[in-house]
Amino acid sequence: MISYLLKKLGYALFTLWGVVTLVFFLFYLMPGDPAQMMLGENQTMEQVAAVQKKYGLDQTLGKQYLYFINDLSPVSFHSDNADDFTHWNNRYSGSSIVKLGGYHVVIKTPYLRESFQKTGKQVSEVIGDTLPNTIVLAIASILIALFIGLALGVISALYRDSWIDKVIQVISTMGMSIPSFFSAIIAAYLFGYLWHEYTGLPMSGSLYEMDDYGEGIHLQLRNLVLPALVLGIRPLAVITQLMRNSLLEVLSQEYITTAYAKGLTTLQVIKRHAFKNALNPVVTAVSGWFASLLAGAVFVEYIFGWNGLGKEIVDALNTKDLPVITGAVLVIASLFILINIAVDVIYIKLDPRVKLDT
Repeated sequence: MISYLLKKLGYALFTLWGVVTLVFFLFYLMPGDPAQMMLGENQTMEQVAAVQKKYGLDQTLGKQYLYFINDLSPVSFHSDNADDFTHWNNRYSGSSIVKLGGYHVVIKTPYLRESFQKTGKQVSEVIGDTLPNTIVLAIASILIALFIGLALGVISALYRDSWIDKVIQVISTMGMSIPSFFSAIIAAYLFGYLWHEYTGLPMSGSLYEMDDYGEGIHLQLRNLVLPALVLGIRPLAVITQLMRNSLLEVLSQEYITTAYAKGLTTLQVIKRHAFKNALNPVVTAVSGWFASLLAGAVFVEYIFGWNGLGKEIVDALNTKDLPVITGAVLVIASLFILINIAVDVIYIKLDPRVKLDT
């Protein structure tokens, strides 16, 4: 187990480095100057130069990349010179372990820098404010998909080739085919606008909202309903298909025939034997979809005005806020990797025949 986790950690670090590198260089292909966008229309050359120096934008592309990796790395090098961009100061949370000439070798938490557009606000704060909302949305979506998808998958398998099975198959195929942004627009219009009088659901809104009197922020669970349903449609369709096919395969095994021969009913066979063994491909799908929902919630959050990390990424792309973009992508990639490792371990618990590849 330890060797497996160490191997996965090595792959994870390499993957994260590749993700950060790709985002960094793609950012510089985008038109526009971040310094000018921060200052607005009436900036002077002196103001632009000052902002560029503050954020290291006056350096060559190669140096900016090295500084960026240095800030993200848990082991980094920092100068004693207060004029250097890498100066060791209180913006870094860590400890100097050794001094080499005019540089400190430091162990620290990754520094995601300060937002270009939200002056004075650290990227870690921006992510801390929005990531919980995205996680809540993703969990709600996957739970909806899981409970409904498993039920429909079992029903579809039990009534194989009947009209019930065919109806479920058509619905699940449509669910996999409809893009999330399209279903989000349709759902917002129908249930949030056209039928709002009956549903009571808003077209847009976040998990917490300030009341009409500006006296406090309150939990608004009704705002979660539409984005969670929309985001859960595609994984629901996949889970339904996987559960149906997996359960049919399990029900064809010899030990299931033996269970029937012992006098067990279909419900008892499914509950005691077939259901658990049919879950393996579903667990894999759920893990992949949950991680994907964290990244794929971008359009749904933006359409419904959900104050999550996806919406924050869209806003950052519009304003060329590189630290926020990179920080958000890095967090999502890290969660994706951690979830996949956790699923491998869960897989072992569900099916002891599966061994970790060390």
